[in-house]
Amino acid sequence: MPASTLPDTETPLGRASSPGIWLLSAYRSTSHGAWADWLVDSFKHIRWQRLELPGRHFRWRIRGNPLSWLDQLSKETPRLILATSMVDLATLKGLHPQLAHIPAIYYFHENQFAYPLGEQQHDSVDPQMVQLYGALAADQLLFNSAFNRESFFNGISKLLQKLPDQIPHNLLPRLQDKSAILPVPIRNFSNSNVHRNPQLILWNHRWEYDKNPQRFADALLQLKQTKQPFQLALLGERPGKKHAALLQIEQQLASHIVFNGKANQQAYQHYLQQAAIVVSTAIHEFQGLAVLEAVSAGAVPLVPDDLCYREQYPPMFRYPAQDTQALASKLLQMLQHAPAAPDVSAWYQQNLIDQWAQYLTPSA
Repeated sequence: MPASTLPDTETPLGRASSPGIWLLSAYRSTSHGAWADWLVDSFKHIRWQRLELPGRHFRWRIRGNPLSWLDQLSKETPRLILATSMVDLATLKGLHPQLAHIPAIYYFHENQFAYPLGEQQHDSVDPQMVQLYGALAADQLLFNSAFNRESFFNGISKLLQKLPDQIPHNLLPRLQDKSAILPVPIRNFSNSNVHRNPQLILWNHRWEYDKNPQRFADALLQLKQTKQPFQLALLGERPGKKHAALLQIEQQLASHIVFNGKANQQAYQHYLQQAAIVVSTAIHEFQGLAVLEAVSAGAVPLVPDDLCYREQYPPMFRYPAQDTQALASKLLQMLQHAPAAPDVSAWYQQNLIDQWAQYLTPSA
């Protein structure tokens, strides 16, 4: 997905008269930012007041957002708080007593029980506890996929088994009873006037450890040995230091690359509509927005038989997770005989807006 930006300084909440909704997002990454923008643009009748923090310094963001926002909350209370699961909602309500009885929705783009650790990260229960306390402080828990919800509750169950004593016996059912699934909506990128390239393989993910780009590179090198023609569109955000997998692709598959860079919106849409196959090798994916967007444009997905993908795509579009040879073989098959892309219209904005309205708009 193309990047979005956020200024370092936010405007304090509270300027209009009638109570509205506070939209609190403690980590504005590309997908979180696009979701927040869509909500504000789609529900213009709601008086939104939003606070967001830049998507960097993860450990500080998930624990420190109540401190960052300490003097930015209005004394005027909203009718509803919509907070992402990066927000320390329990602490926020504790520091601001006027919010104690304000209904709150806790939205899970991800959960820290199923998020894989990077090489430079240390294991810590603290982010998990932030989300557990936030879930307890909220009135409604919304998850962007069934996998997200299930892995969250499985993680809580395992955590509770490790704690020594004095644990409420009904904690898990209490949270499950107020949970539901409501995905982040996607745009429909289809365009029948664009000519699709039957040899084009698309990568539109971040070039970071949790997307496992090394498996993608290894599969491409195996595919090269078959002499099957293919081309590559290498999109997605990339860190300042290039990932080793990207360097390997650039060095050994240079003649196959038709685009290699952080795409702007126009280029992103163009290559989504041209691609024959979109590949994921992720070791974590809670909704898989990048693949959903490419499939909406007509690309055929090739994804691990794991994570959120099992609830989104039939078996023919999945390969055994962690199996590079299976991925390479499936790529070869799809390049030679590509099936039709599956239907992902259930995730389109126009098909989810009414469901979102049920949670955001007061009942008559």
